[in-house]
Amino acid sequence: MKHKTLMIEHSAPADALSPAERALIHAEEEFGTPLDITPRERPTMLRQVARRLEGPDATLSRENLLEALCAVRRKNWAAQLMNVARRAGEVWISKLDTQEAAARIHDPKADMPALRHALDEVLLQRWQEMGDSPRSVLEDVRADLADTGLMLSGGQLEKLSRGIAAAFGSEDLGFEDELRLAEERRAREQADIQARAERKRTRELERLREWESRLIGFEAVPDVLGCTRREALRWIAENRLPIARRETRHDGIELFFFDPAELQKIRPQLSTWRGSSKGDRPEKLDRGTIAGNAAIARVAALDRFAAHFRTARSLKRRITLVTGPTNSGKSHTALNALAAAESGLALAPLRLLAHEFREAMLSRGVPASLSTGEERIIMPGARHLAATVEMCPFNNPVDVAIIDEAQMLADPDRGAAWTAAIMGVPARHIFVLGAADCIPLVKRIAELCNDPVDEIHLERKSPLKASGTLRLDDLRPNDAVIAFSRREVLDLRADLMSRNRRVAVVYGALSPEVRRAEAARFNNGEADILVATDAIGMGLNLSIRRVVFSALKKFDGRQTRDLTSQEVKQIGGRAGRYGKHEEGLVCVLAEAGSPTFVRRMLEASPEPIVELRPLVQPDSDIVRAVAEEIGSDSLYGVLTRIKRAVLRPDDPNYRLADMDQALEIAAALEGVEGLDLSTRWTYAMCPIDERDNGIQRLVQWAADHAAGRRVPPPGTGRLPHAEQAGREELERAEKRHKRLVAWRWLALRFPEAYPAQEDAESNTTALNDWIEQVLRTQSRARETQRQHRGGFAGRGKPPGAKPATKSYPSSPKRPSGKKDDRTRGRKKR
Repeated sequence: MKHKTLMIEHSAPADALSPAERALIHAEEEFGTPLDITPRERPTMLRQVARRLEGPDATLSRENLLEALCAVRRKNWAAQLMNVARRAGEVWISKLDTQEAAARIHDPKADMPALRHALDEVLLQRWQEMGDSPRSVLEDVRADLADTGLMLSGGQLEKLSRGIAAAFGSEDLGFEDELRLAEERRAREQADIQARAERKRTRELERLREWESRLIGFEAVPDVLGCTRREALRWIAENRLPIARRETRHDGIELFFFDPAELQKIRPQLSTWRGSSKGDRPEKLDRGTIAGNAAIARVAALDRFAAHFRTARSLKRRITLVTGPTNSGKSHTALNALAAAESGLALAPLRLLAHEFREAMLSRGVPASLSTGEERIIMPGARHLAATVEMCPFNNPVDVAIIDEAQMLADPDRGAAWTAAIMGVPARHIFVLGAADCIPLVKRIAELCNDPVDEIHLERKSPLKASGTLRLDDLRPNDAVIAFSRREVLDLRADLMSRNRRVAVVYGALSPEVRRAEAARFNNGEADILVATDAIGMGLNLSIRRVVFSALKKFDGRQTRDLTSQEVKQIGGRAGRYGKHEEGLVCVLAEAGSPTFVRRMLEASPEPIVELRPLVQPDSDIVRAVAEEIGSDSLYGVLTRIKRAVLRPDDPNYRLADMDQALEIAAALEGVEGLDLSTRWTYAMCPIDERDNGIQRLVQWAADHAAGRRVPPPGTGRLPHAEQAGREELERAEKRHKRLVAWRWLALRFPEAYPAQEDAESNTTALNDWIEQVLRTQSRARETQRQHRGGFAGRGKPPGAKPATKSYPSSPKRPSGKKDDRTRGRKKR
């Protein structure tokens, strides 16, 4: 049938055939041996031939004929290899591996053994490029698989370790057996850790239930103490009786519960209390004042949190609250005061902004050091420091401090860090910067600290206004399109690039270094359009004329909701950079939402803050003190006690911050033996991504640490050529970068267990460079294609061109169900 089809085509009149058809017929006749081109392959084959012809009468060489047919068949070869790999359980083989193997085949009649041989060569090269040792490569491969929820069976592990060992020339040395045995030992160790953790969690919960069951209400206190009801009430009001737990009934009446054993311990002091005057009410319970209850008193200071920062309370502090919209010069005002001071501190929400604060001080001739969760730059003799908020030093007094983005006080994940910074920063003059929304919260904190506050309100230096709707084809240079997930950012980028636009991107999964490089591409005109998440709302000096929202709803990690007025102002306010554009415009993509909503949000007054109680969380001192009091070295038990018994939900002054991630890590660490309480608390504070198998990886690192084994830094994995990388490879590199962030965070705190810091920094740099190269290469490739099509440089897409993806304004908004720009819990330290 195949030959009959060819005969029919050959019998057609020569002048009715296209140049490609004539060239293909001629090449097949010259080749001699039948190529078995199927009717299904023939249209694609003709397109391949047409690309290789240099004129209407050109012929096709033997080499070009074979290469054209290989090009037609490579997609099917890659699919066959992927099917074979999946049936064999080789889940570590990626689509890119099979595509690269198919690209190495130049025989159009290649059979499966030849295809498999090419794939094995690709894998050998991949293992060799991924790391310096078989063990590190195996660890990286396992980490990549864990990202997708895949765990290897014993047989799969043995097969993978043999392949990796062979790539390092260890095939005859039995090293694959060593790898397999090591992984089996690790699996047993993990199983033991999980079993111990479950037993300890159960024991701690039983202890908590037992403790709660023996608590007594107020009515029983006079009998236990041998006092009158009136005396008991007075001693509670004077903060003398140790309240074990507080509850509030539905009718608003507050109930106190007491530990009778603790009450018995204080009976010898009752005669002294009866002789004291009402004016002798203690401000707090010092260690040792009430035997056996010192730790609970310490923890009870969560409801008097400001007293916890002794250095700050010993200073006469003054707070200057500088508020205003974006582009109003808040940072400039405060930085001038900081630079003029003898000593100072600048606290930023992001590592990127901490760097910018340090650079601003250096540009003013002020030596400054840097401290972030994963990085230290110490400048000898410097008396100024730029740091992330979570790294605020609480014991070294300075003259001036800046705390930026104070509206983060209301953030459920990181708000407690801003509370601690404003309450505890040991500075005589504090500049608190933020949007007007933060004013009530900052004033409340100042009131709790007894610090005076003066206010400065700044206005925008250039006007900002709503400017209707537009479509992607209407975008101009200096426009920024805002989406609310990584996927939507990359969808928009692909759509715009298919329309021959040069695009830069900024989203939270990118490292600060890559974000800064992408911002530079946009600012210097190398990219026309910026596509970003709300990660641009803080930091990055961007020359944006128009901000264009692609959606007016976002998934905030808990629900999909409308943007708040503060979010619209914070993000939209990035438009109209002073000195670059006379005004800033805020638009919305057609079919993505109502421009009236944008206008209303921009004109809205600051949203009233219903909850004025600042968020607080325990620190290592409080954790150790509670552990001492309850007689437990269980971090899970301590955090559970704090969450359930210390700060009541309706406390008039403070709210307990979300401790769910810390509790989850603490629960998993219960099975790791050999780490003290403070070390486990440090691990519980490590910035990880739960969606990236982060807790399990953290537990393994902690187990290695406890066993005295050095924890190697995560590798870069195999980084394919930038032009070959797709979204899957880009996302994998971003996840590896996050692992390195967590590793470097721990290395600064446990350098003996995490010693290879130079390797980690090298891997981080390599990943940053590769990610930036991928983004740049893909943009340049589109630019080259545009030039080859005739230099089309006008609006939108060239005539007849079809976008690579569906036109974005018509695409449904799909909430990802994930926090894209912040890892849940502690981030960006």
